[in-house]
Amino acid sequence: VQLQASGGGLVQAGGSLRLSCAASGRAFGLYAMGWFRQAPGKEREFVAAISWSGGSTYYADSVKGRFTISRDNAKNTVYLQMNSLKPEDTAVYYCAARRGHSYPTEDHEYDYWGQGTLVTVSS
Repeated sequence: VQLQASGGGLVQAGGSLRLSCAASGRAFGLYAMGWFRQAPGKEREFVAAISWSGGSTYYADSVKGRFTISRDNAKNTVYLQMNSLKPEDTAVYYCAARRGHSYPTEDHEYDYWGQGTLVTVSS
């Protein structure tokens, strides 16, 4: 599976962005998907994850209520809608795929990674 993340950019605090992650291959529906982020000088951290069917989602406390993860298996794409953005959301955002039903929060549990897209939130 190859992943291509897009949609990052510069936005003011309080604004919104939608990230997309397009996957190659025919078995996209068999993969749980996750979004992670890495801010400058910090370790990569979990943001959100979604089950292979899209029926279950999980969020980091820091983004709960502001971010929404979703997927369209017909389009082989997962999305991250980010609202009420804060300067501390500034990071490179990565999408990741893991074959199977579970959608863990640990990055080492994921098998495939996209190249990352930069989100910068100005104050």
